Amino acid sequence: MSFPLLTATAALPAVGAIATAAVPAARRTAAKWLALLVSLATLALAVTVLVRFDPDGSRYQLTESRAWIAEFGVRYELGVDGIGVALIALTALLMPFIILAGWHDADPLETKSSRWRPTQGFFALILAVEAMVIISFAATDVFLFYIFFEAMLIPMYFLIGGFGDRAHAGSDENASAQRSYAAVKFLLYNLVGGLIMLAAVIGLYVVAGNFSLPEIAEARANGSLDMATNTERWLFLGFFFAFAVKAPLWPLHTWLPNAMGESTAPVAVLITAVVDKVGTFAMLRFCLGLFPEASKWATPVILVLALISIIYGALLAVGQRDIKRLVAYASISHFGFIILGIFAMTSQGQSGATLYMVNHGISTAALMLVAGFLISRRGSRLIADYGGVQKVAPVLAGTFLIGGLATLSLPGLAPFVSEFLVLVGAFARYPVVGIIATIGIVLAALYTLVLYQRTMTGPVKPEVSAMPDLRVRELVVVAPLIALLIGLGVYPKPLTDLVNPAVKHTMSDVQQKDPKPDVEAAK
Repeated sequence: MSFPLLTATAALPAVGAIATAAVPAARRTAAKWLALLVSLATLALAVTVLVRFDPDGSRYQLTESRAWIAEFGVRYELGVDGIGVALIALTALLMPFIILAGWHDADPLETKSSRWRPTQGFFALILAVEAMVIISFAATDVFLFYIFFEAMLIPMYFLIGGFGDRAHAGSDENASAQRSYAAVKFLLYNLVGGLIMLAAVIGLYVVAGNFSLPEIAEARANGSLDMATNTERWLFLGFFFAFAVKAPLWPLHTWLPNAMGESTAPVAVLITAVVDKVGTFAMLRFCLGLFPEASKWATPVILVLALISIIYGALLAVGQRDIKRLVAYASISHFGFIILGIFAMTSQGQSGATLYMVNHGISTAALMLVAGFLISRRGSRLIADYGGVQKVAPVLAGTFLIGGLATLSLPGLAPFVSEFLVLVGAFARYPVVGIIATIGIVLAALYTLVLYQRTMTGPVKPEVSAMPDLRVRELVVVAPLIALLIGLGVYPKPLTDLVNPAVKHTMSDVQQKDPKPDVEAAK
């Protein structure tokens, strides 16, 4: 039997989470180092997965399949395509930076809430989320995917509710109430989506007789499984609703600004750069893979919702006074672009959407983590409390600017390529949709540049006059992310070569071909 590489990649952070939680309370530093070492070892395994994966090989590789709950046809079944490999690599890459950035976020405070801030628990929960996300990206059994899709809500609930932003440290009771509200809202929204999906998962089993994604897809291709039109549409809606909540897509997005605003910056990155990607990934793998006809049937409505997300999220970002909520609304706009690319049903759109998942993860991590360093120095999330930071902390301001420019998809930085492909793919099949979506680009430039102007330029406010610049640990967090943004912006070919074959398979699932350019109309 070959070495179960995917299982090992997910199991290592799970075991690391248990070991970190078991470290004695007095040895907080040891728990931090253990979590960091486990995340680095997981990254090494993820790189091994990346190296062993052949983009031109079979669709699902490094496969594992074992009997699990035989009575119900449930198997422990794993396998990755190029999209899954890219997102596993993103997850493993970001975790060491998340842990380093949150190095002191769970140190005890001299307040009542200190009992909710056990250092070991904080880092153990982060590793637990990593394990569940990796399994979700690798699962090819629908029931296995569902279990971890839902299970990751529990550690995330405690990370949001138990380890909040220290910018609220001066008003302990109010801060605790806001964190609790954000955590409960996150949990309820996602649980409702999960319960609806569970009904659809059961319905899929009744129709197909098993939960294996490859087997169901093969049965549909050879005609041995023929879903009734209404049945397929109802099942699709059950799956899509859960993924749209996780994504998050308007109007199911309202939990995200609260969750990101009340979380520490590293946990906010974990939410939007890692966990939320499970929703958009699942749209590609499960919605389009299992329900191709229903996906095409629902496309017009989904495109409208995606456009609303793009413009609505950007407009609300423009009007925000809170730095972290601004990034949250900007992310809603970016997820609108990702979903637009997925349901444009073109190879350019879906390749762009996949690249957007990866590049948005890196750019949001860079911007949010630098914003977290800024907030920790001043003790406030309000934009109005800053001014002139670039004169006293030029390196912090410079990295903040690069992260912001990546967020607005400046040419030469990684998100530009993905956003360009999404718009090209959308315009090729739905020209009006592509044109409207470009409004989001203009608004992104507005909220990003206004944020930088108000916080970093102008007269130096007395409260920031003694602000220190980035420290060595913080530079170690930010510098590699900036380098990746520039590297993938200048040379995205390795990433496109990885995901394009998987996109071709997805296009084949929905029996779509790229529309031919209208040469006569262009003359």
